[in-house]
Amino acid sequence: MKVHKKLFFVLWFLCLSVQAQTYVIDSIQEKYSFINWKANTIKMAENSPAFKKLYHKLDTILKGGDEKLHVFHIGGSHIQADIYSNRLRSYLQTMSPKSMGQRGFIYPYKIAKTNNPGNYRVEYDGEWKGYRCSVRKDSIAWGLSGVTAVFKDSIANIKIKANGNTYHEDMYDFNKMRIFYDDWSNDYEIAFKQDSLVSQVTKNKEAHFIEFAFNNTVDEIEFCVRKIENIDNAEFLMMGIELMNDNTGVEYTSIGVNGASFAYYDRCRYFEDQLLVYKPDLFIISIGTNDTYHPDFDSDSYKKNYTEMIEMIQKANPDCAILLTVPNDSYYKRQFPNPRTRVAQKIIYEIAEEKKMAVWDFYEIMGGFNSSRDWYNNKLMPRDRIHFTVKGYRIKADLLLQALANSWEKTLQLAPNSILNQIINE
Repeated sequence: MKVHKKLFFVLWFLCLSVQAQTYVIDSIQEKYSFINWKANTIKMAENSPAFKKLYHKLDTILKGGDEKLHVFHIGGSHIQADIYSNRLRSYLQTMSPKSMGQRGFIYPYKIAKTNNPGNYRVEYDGEWKGYRCSVRKDSIAWGLSGVTAVFKDSIANIKIKANGNTYHEDMYDFNKMRIFYDDWSNDYEIAFKQDSLVSQVTKNKEAHFIEFAFNNTVDEIEFCVRKIENIDNAEFLMMGIELMNDNTGVEYTSIGVNGASFAYYDRCRYFEDQLLVYKPDLFIISIGTNDTYHPDFDSDSYKKNYTEMIEMIQKANPDCAILLTVPNDSYYKRQFPNPRTRVAQKIIYEIAEEKKMAVWDFYEIMGGFNSSRDWYNNKLMPRDRIHFTVKGYRIKADLLLQALANSWEKTLQLAPNSILNQIINE
């Protein structure tokens, strides 16, 4: 699926919009009667010991305890834009005085010439060329992000600002930084504008990153990539950045590539090596819209690729709670309701049963087949009826928060709405 350039601009602009984080579900249920509100549940979580463990961890954090919890959320353009995933991140990181974890893994999409989320800033110079795993003609080494930007000149400067337009001011700072890059080459080095800031440097050859510890805590950093050997075909491959600190609480990593599918993520040679650096507590899989877009959708390959991703996640943490999300209803070429999403829905339930996973069925919640027409008519989706408007993404995020909170309450036998009310009123 190719996203039109105009849509890139729209998503970029929407990412920059500052919105007050007001929980919207309670005030809109009568207006949007086409949404299947009763279907908004996390199905089969009660059969998963991993979800019980997850909810106990979340409960400890909500009550002000010291606990670290890492959420991963992977998908396509919905997640690259980081609108609804950032809303969830903000809810979870502000639900108690000790829930503010580190910002964690990001990608400086701007240097790859694609839309950067508005909640962090990237400035750069030099000539970079971006490659996405979802572009068939592209061929490069990709890691966890599925995006790589290549630099071949003498020197480039990059500035990362951890705080952009978001729901809360100055949320993030960091005293360590990882840069994921092609460490099999000695053509380039990384240097910081403030050399005295760096106190320690370590490398991880297997996961292809270099880590810098700083003397001070900062909320922005400026560094340069510069050539140190004057040889032919020298190049620097930027695969990702991680902004780290010593906070306990929730860390929420979103991984999204416009147009990505399971098959495209499978092209990322170092995806597993870099994922194994972490121990995710909750992994939300939101892949499927691009897999089912074309009429040549292969259900057997989809199930195989989905299962292999789950098995890879379980290598990183056998006890990880894995949430399978059914893709939203959408249109093919803006003209035809896509019937293949129903096939993916069936496969996802099959996998959940076989692997004892949980499901959030957003397809059913939207209203099922051709429900994107109603979302579009109510200005919750743009004309493509694949993506969502800001309001649509806000509703989607609040629905998932409600479903998670209700499942958490049910699993731990807590009073209905006690968790949700505390999170949204914090």
